[in-house]
Amino acid sequence: MTLHLLRAGLIAGAVLAAGPAFAQTKWNLPAAYPSDNPHSENLVAFAKDVEAATSGKLLITVHPNASLFKAPDIKRAVVTGQAQMGELLLSIHENEDPVFGIDVVPFLATSFAESVKLYQASKPAIAKKLDAQGIKLLFAVPWAPQGVYVNKPLATIEDMKGLKWRAYNVGTARIGELVGAQSVTIQAAELPQALATGVVNSFMSSGGTGYDSKAWESLKYFYDVQAWIPKDYTFVNKAAFEALDKPTQDAILKAAAAAETRGWKAWEDKANWYIDQLKAKGMIVEPPSPALKAGFQKIGEQLTADWLKKTGADGQALIDAYRKM
Repeated sequence: MTLHLLRAGLIAGAVLAAGPAFAQTKWNLPAAYPSDNPHSENLVAFAKDVEAATSGKLLITVHPNASLFKAPDIKRAVVTGQAQMGELLLSIHENEDPVFGIDVVPFLATSFAESVKLYQASKPAIAKKLDAQGIKLLFAVPWAPQGVYVNKPLATIEDMKGLKWRAYNVGTARIGELVGAQSVTIQAAELPQALATGVVNSFMSSGGTGYDSKAWESLKYFYDVQAWIPKDYTFVNKAAFEALDKPTQDAILKAAAAAETRGWKAWEDKANWYIDQLKAKGMIVEPPSPALKAGFQKIGEQLTADWLKKTGADGQALIDAYRKM
């Protein structure tokens, strides 16, 4: 009898120990930026919120700095189910669908307030495009306004001719083409090495990317042209999401809404901090001269026309909706 009870107890204990493991779901969330970047920190907070809300039933592991998939591969990984979630700068896929590049149309939305309105106007169209690809949009978070990092002073747009220009999407590649620079496609994770080895000596990005890549070690100037405010989008494989029970789905959506609010506030708070850090590290930070600004605005007009030509009436409708807000 004693041996029988002992065996029964051991079996019961094994079942109880195994129960949570079988009930627990583990997801991966690849991301493109360093672990101390506000985007990555926000994703970790999002994952913790989901874990807490589901009592550990759903665990999301964030893989920053393109450590699981390179930035251009993250979206495809989520579509194919290699990863359940992902975060990336959606504009790098503008060649796939021009609506993904609406937030990098130059000088369309250059402040956080304008960027919020542009997101609200374009979100339904973007979510619909992603849904058709088997992806559910969860939330989007901005970067800081984009400026130009360069190894020499720029008085006019003509001074950019011949630069080795880092491109990361259609818009930045087109800028390089229009100013007569040599464009090299480099994603954020590879940028520090590209700067250190002289593969590029100029690029357009936020104060955050300049800080992450230690731009001051290779470049001297930052021109705060505030060309646009791009956004990172976080999304989930639709089939994986729909396989979850309703309470877990609700927990993800609630955590996503909180992450979006938190992320926007973090970047508004840190935008000036990053600029101050660039100055403290010895970079010369200046607004563009009137001539340089006029040159960028002329390029902006050309890129806007290019984008509208690709999107047609649908793109014009999105811009019109934004301008009416």
